[in-house]
Amino acid sequence: MPTWGLIAEMTVGTGDRKHVEAYVLTHVEGSRDEALAELEGRARRFTPEHPRNPKRRRLFRDGDGFVLVIDGSWQSYSARFTVAELLEDSAAPKPKREPEPQPEREPQPEPADAVPSRTPPMPSAPPARYADGVPVEPAWLGRSDLP
Repeated sequence: MPTWGLIAEMTVGTGDRKHVEAYVLTHVEGSRDEALAELEGRARRFTPEHPRNPKRRRLFRDGDGFVLVIDGSWQSYSARFTVAELLEDSAAPKPKREPEPQPEREPQPEPADAVPSRTPPMPSAPPARYADGVPVEPAWLGRSDLP
């Protein structure tokens, strides 16, 4: 299933410092039509910082998205909303690895005359751990001195 980026390019700043910046609003997994529907909702609800006192607001549909033009007292400001398929992301989270299956241990029968020990048995090998360091089995499992 493709991942779509919802991108906003908008006018920021005022006067000589006015320029356009691009932002990724969010990612949508699904069809292109689903991504466009989400983008349209965001474009309709979008309220930019400038102009502070808008006189007119117009939202246009374009092939890959929408263009919002807001006329202010002296200048107009615009925002372009585009849907684009995500092809590569250098900062994407790594996929989680499944832990390797551990062989099952058969329980050892206890002798009938065995007296429960007050100290837990010492493991013969270090406990198996998941990739994040958490033990596969809790330390209390199999202790005979616990109620």
